[in-house]
Amino acid sequence: MKRRRRPTPESSGAPKWMVTFSDLITLILVFFILLFSMSQIDIVKFKAIADSFQQRQILEFYPSVIPFENPSGEPEMEKEDTQSDASDDSDEDLNQLLSDIQKYLDENKLSEVVVATRTERGVVLVLEEQALFDSGEATVLEEAYPFLNKVGDLLSRIPNFVKVEGHTDNRPIDTYRFPSNWELSSARASSVIRYLVRSEDLDPKRFIAVGYGDTRPVVPNDTQENLQKNRRVEVIIMDPAFEEQ
Repeated sequence: MKRRRRPTPESSGAPKWMVTFSDLITLILVFFILLFSMSQIDIVKFKAIADSFQQRQILEFYPSVIPFENPSGEPEMEKEDTQSDASDDSDEDLNQLLSDIQKYLDENKLSEVVVATRTERGVVLVLEEQALFDSGEATVLEEAYPFLNKVGDLLSRIPNFVKVEGHTDNRPIDTYRFPSNWELSSARASSVIRYLVRSEDLDPKRFIAVGYGDTRPVVPNDTQENLQKNRRVEVIIMDPAFEEQ
């Protein structure tokens, strides 16, 4: 006798594939919830950062979300203001110095051999050779003492650095003391500084001597008059705001 197969009972629950599908939907939902949650945190941080830059109260009463590299912003601004004020005071001093020197030159009829100008470097005094030295020499003449004393007195009242430059014409020189114009121009710059420091007891650290020889003429070396103009010493009372390249 053949046995009858019992019919397979139908499951009463949802199909099995629905379980996998629901798990997938749940994971996707969790993923988007996480994304949404993270985006909300970023917005809060961004708002806090924005407020910290826009409102002083945030900086004063609450710690910033991001550590600052330079938390003392206002003192830095005050420092810049102080430097600006100091620069203005220095500029005023230099303008007054220029006025005093020009007045002295006019009173003593030295305007033809000494020129005072104001440039970006500071106050520049251009002294022609005959006002300071004999031809081919680097010893300061006694006739130049009164003017250099005036310059030294003015320098003693201000703290500015001073650069003294020696210049010559292009005629060669070859002596035991000065084998070339380099040595002559450097020696003349040094002689002026030595006199100023000694006569007014100025700090030598404020000065620098430079000899340019015949490399920086102000006019072509083609006439006697031009040769004379190129033989000069320039005293630059430096503007503290000027940065030499």
